[in-house]
Amino acid sequence: MLYFEWNRPVILALCIILFGCKKRDKEIVDDRPNIIYIMADDHTSQAFGIYNSRLASLNPTPTLDKLAREGVIFDNAFVNNSICVPSRAAIITGQRAQTNGVLDLEGSIPPEKQYLPLEIKKLGYQTAIIGKWHLHEEPAAFDYYQVLPSQGSYFNPEFRVRGEQPWPQNAVQTKGHSSDKITDITLDWLKNKRDKGKPFFLMHHFKAPHDDFEYAPRYEEYLNDTFIPEPESLYDNKNNGSVATRGINDSLSRVIGSSVSHRNLIRNQAMNIYKEDTTLYRKYRDASSIQSNEMIAWKMDSEEKAYTSKTYQDYLKKYLRCVKGVDDNVKRLLDYLEAENMMENTIIIYTSDQGFMLGEHDYIDKRWMYEESMRMPFFIRCPKKIKSGIRTDAIINNTDFAPTLIELAGGKTPDYMQGKSFKTILETGQEPENWQKSTYYRYWMHLAHRHQNPAHFGLRTKDYKLIFYYGKYWVDTDNPNAIWNEKSWGNDFTKHTPPAWEFYDLKKDPKEMNNAYNDPTHASIIKNLKKELKTQREHLNETDKNYPHIQKVIDEHWND
Repeated sequence: MLYFEWNRPVILALCIILFGCKKRDKEIVDDRPNIIYIMADDHTSQAFGIYNSRLASLNPTPTLDKLAREGVIFDNAFVNNSICVPSRAAIITGQRAQTNGVLDLEGSIPPEKQYLPLEIKKLGYQTAIIGKWHLHEEPAAFDYYQVLPSQGSYFNPEFRVRGEQPWPQNAVQTKGHSSDKITDITLDWLKNKRDKGKPFFLMHHFKAPHDDFEYAPRYEEYLNDTFIPEPESLYDNKNNGSVATRGINDSLSRVIGSSVSHRNLIRNQAMNIYKEDTTLYRKYRDASSIQSNEMIAWKMDSEEKAYTSKTYQDYLKKYLRCVKGVDDNVKRLLDYLEAENMMENTIIIYTSDQGFMLGEHDYIDKRWMYEESMRMPFFIRCPKKIKSGIRTDAIINNTDFAPTLIELAGGKTPDYMQGKSFKTILETGQEPENWQKSTYYRYWMHLAHRHQNPAHFGLRTKDYKLIFYYGKYWVDTDNPNAIWNEKSWGNDFTKHTPPAWEFYDLKKDPKEMNNAYNDPTHASIIKNLKKELKTQREHLNETDKNYPHIQKVIDEHWND
């Protein structure tokens, strides 16, 4: 007893120190920001107010616009390959296609290469992904997941979950629209399933507004009596494109690039939203050459123009009704965070997996290196770390997302990631002197999925864009080991297309209506861009050393 009494002050002091340390540790954990990464599918920058497009006057995204103005808006965020799976692979790995191994829609990322959640989990975060995953293998690197199988369904979606059976056999069936259900699941996880003693990293992925643009019935009247502004290039593409995208004397115009109008015989929006087939497509789908002399020259007469306008109006209203559902569901999520006093300690990112063509150049879908397809919306709200109202034209691409998120969570960018963190841009609003001045793009899936986009790569700077269409179908009779994914690339017209260059002066021609590659006044600029393009391909492990049949085309036409 005397021993205890004599040491009581010491014991009390030790208790205070020990418990005080534990309390401070808990406060440190609690003080770290939560991170919510929201991504919609094909939500292009034209379909926002903040990006000042022709659709901004429709006010399609009031919730998202408000969120963006409270943080940092990036005007030059770009995808490395404008197609779902490769883009998502770049985001989850911080790596380019030939490094992470995902070139097309059949690529996958195994759990040990799901680097973003793995790295953030090391920092003490609880991780979750809800909604569209599309990387095929189990998202096992996340602590919690409830994801759509592949593309998933708009209505009454089924979700893959962790369970007693091996992936992907554990499933949960839901009723309702996917945008609503994904948000329901996220809110349930936030309220009831997460460990509230840890900060969390949550990826909330909408399926919408991916085609076929199936919106919730409550939006049936939205924009019903509104005329949707139309792009001029829907009717007159002027000097956009090249022999690679249009053919000699426009001989490829009927089969390259899925269209709003009837121009494309293989896939157009009438087939998509009206389920319309055409006798022209049936006539030419078995043609021996996509440059057949029998191809009918395309002409936009007054009757076709009226039909195209009607198709465009129906197409955009379906698309924007899906966008409206996304915006409303983001509001549900923000309302919960506000009610729980979590807004000030939660970093919120909003983006898409790529851009999307909304009739520009009479194109639908993505895949192209043209602005509307390549540009990603990207903004971030981080009230404790960054000021509101910042807008930057710094060039970022989707391989930069993972490094940035890791550093926002308190970590360091791993050496194996090719992307670069733009955390300092968020904190200062300034672009470092040594920041990247260009971004590299590569679309591999030559003439795939009836969208019929020729394979190409290129470089985008703040002022210029250089594109090379190598037009080589990925079947090489001289190399039986050449990789070709028939499931992902199956086509009716499995042929080569002409190689060609395109160059756009984006300051003078932001809508890319004039391919100025052959304008001698740009010769020195193009020469420098080619030098940078070659350097980028080597630096990023994106050369064609493993595909000599493609490299041969590149070498033959590099100085054209």
